Amino acid sequence: MSKKINVTIWNEEDNNQAAYPEGIHTALAAFVKEHEQLGTLRTATLSQPEHGLSHDVLNDTDVLLWWGHIYHHKVSDEIVDRVRDRVIQGMGLIVLHSGHAAKIFSKLLGTHTWKLRWREANERERVWVIDHNHPIAKGLDEYIEIPQSETYGEYFNIPKPDELIFISWYEGGEVFRSGCTFNRGSGKIFYFAPGHEGFRIYDMPEIQRIIKNGISWAAPVGYPKISADHHPKSPEAMYKEAHNL
Repeated sequence: MSKKINVTIWNEEDNNQAAYPEGIHTALAAFVKEHEQLGTLRTATLSQPEHGLSHDVLNDTDVLLWWGHIYHHKVSDEIVDRVRDRVIQGMGLIVLHSGHAAKIFSKLLGTHTWKLRWREANERERVWVIDHNHPIAKGLDEYIEIPQSETYGEYFNIPKPDELIFISWYEGGEVFRSGCTFNRGSGKIFYFAPGHEGFRIYDMPEIQRIIKNGISWAAPVGYPKISADHHPKSPEAMYKEAHNL
């Protein structure tokens, strides 16, 4: 039997999520709860104590979904460090849409990840699958057509992804690395761009499939604990020891 995956969905829950009056975290939870390996499902928001991400919650989270928009600066640095440590230890992280500007994403990737082209054009987006062998792309056709979406475009200031799964083309001509993965420590990170707050993109079955596939992929794989506690003697200490000094 497959190990159950405990999932926490984080959302800053601002007042600008026009298409999701119940909050994007609630819309995400509505289909994540159908994941066949789901264990515990939690939601957490910016306004909660410790942003809903206490040590107990994070220690019981296998995969954390992160959706942020305009209040990235309000996220406590202490909580960012806490989440980073859990990712390094093996917790999966899925960063969604404008979460590209989140402190945690920049901290883990080491670049100014908020730097990209964007415009509110409400144009068509075509998400091309360029790695059909990847588990996150399981069950998808050649591309996904999104009738209306916010436009993102290159250059996207991220390090070279470990894996590039999706590239988006927009009606205005922009292209964007809209689905890519990174490894940090024992943890896996998946960034997925589609999911604007003004359109109910998360209602699309293909988008839901990608996120559920992403949860399966990002879940910890149970690496053995690796010891790295050996500290060789310094040259100075070895010299003194050899010469009885």
